[in-house]
Amino acid sequence: MNNYNNRDNLMVHHEKDNNRFTMSIDGEIAKVVYQLRDDKMYLTYSEVPYTLRGKGYGKELVERTFEQLTKEGYTAVAVCSYIKAVARRSEKWKSIIE
Repeated sequence: MNNYNNRDNLMVHHEKDNNRFTMSIDGEIAKVVYQLRDDKMYLTYSEVPYTLRGKGYGKELVERTFEQLTKEGYTAVAVCSYIKAVARRSEKWKSIIE
């Protein structure tokens, strides 16, 4: 089981065919879903499996999604309220996430 101190092994995978980013945590899948319009990602939904909620995985998922979409050259608009909250908490994302 991954504990809070062993998160370096968590990886976000971009599933372009499914318009989502996923992260496998203890065999369960957390995800950020998006819609792509004019090379901009509209991040519409985030979900962490019920059994993993309240452990910081949501923030980890969203921040790693931001990192991955940045590496791929995208900018994004946070539609989901949770994704917006994570983006607002860090100056790092202000130029990338609307």
